[in-house]
Amino acid sequence: MGKAAKKQLDLHVNGEIVTLTSPDKPLWPKHTIVKAEYMNYLTQAAPYMLPFLNNRALTVIRYPHGVGDERFYQKNCPDYAPHYVETVQEDDIEYIVCNNLPTLLWLCNQLAFEFHIPFRTTDSSYPSEIVMDLDPPSPSEFQLSVEASLMIKEICDSLHLKTFIKTSGNKGMQIYIPLPDNEVTFEESRLFTEFLAHYLIEREPDWFTIERLKKNRGNKCYIDYIQHAEGKTIIAPYSVRGNEDALVATPLYWHEVKQSLKPDFFPLTIIEKRIKDSGDPFQNFFSTKNLQPIRPVIKALKEKSL
Repeated sequence: MGKAAKKQLDLHVNGEIVTLTSPDKPLWPKHTIVKAEYMNYLTQAAPYMLPFLNNRALTVIRYPHGVGDERFYQKNCPDYAPHYVETVQEDDIEYIVCNNLPTLLWLCNQLAFEFHIPFRTTDSSYPSEIVMDLDPPSPSEFQLSVEASLMIKEICDSLHLKTFIKTSGNKGMQIYIPLPDNEVTFEESRLFTEFLAHYLIEREPDWFTIERLKKNRGNKCYIDYIQHAEGKTIIAPYSVRGNEDALVATPLYWHEVKQSLKPDFFPLTIIEKRIKDSGDPFQNFFSTKNLQPIRPVIKALKEKSL
């Protein structure tokens, strides 16, 4: 091992010490992104990312040697975690709860690239938001997820529901509908996600599908309304993915959602400048939660199902 690989830095972060080992370790070779750059990215993204990690049982995907090599999911907090790492026990698993910057940067040093979060906080059994996952068959059919997202926005606009959208960091998009706290159950939210999925299929049966088996979807975009459920997770806003292009699950402004949009527009290397130049499209996410008129929608769907 060379000298660079042995180097270690002790960083003082919010009154805690976070150790950065092997700062020059290559993580995304295609973009020559090394570990220190990844830690800098998370430091800059933290104000926008941490609110979505706050009080949520975290699942991470770790890449011990960078992308293109082995990876593994981690749910249980390891015994060697520092004292500032908070945890919560659910279903016999001691989950990490990433409530502060030192924890986020410690996870960075553990080479956690992907941060997957449930749809509820640890102190509630109700979903905090509805998320519709729009999954085209490949990046070349990304425009199908653009079409699906615009249709869903049209419906939600007509219902006076505020929506937010982000790329998945892979080949699709994800629409967020913030919910009032402790007001809509997972079962009730399923009525709405199922309604949206079937509406899209009725509108464009050649474009969209709810078929679970990939081999039976053809070239259609999968509208994954089942993913929004208790125990399921979604990639967190501003989390980088473990693909070779270091793409980030990037919040978008609705005016950016058009046919010219591509999934590879948002690698880790441009996100800091993007936020500096354009701000955070999810800035008002939490302030809209209690303004959403979701109850009349749920009531109407319940009556329709009787």
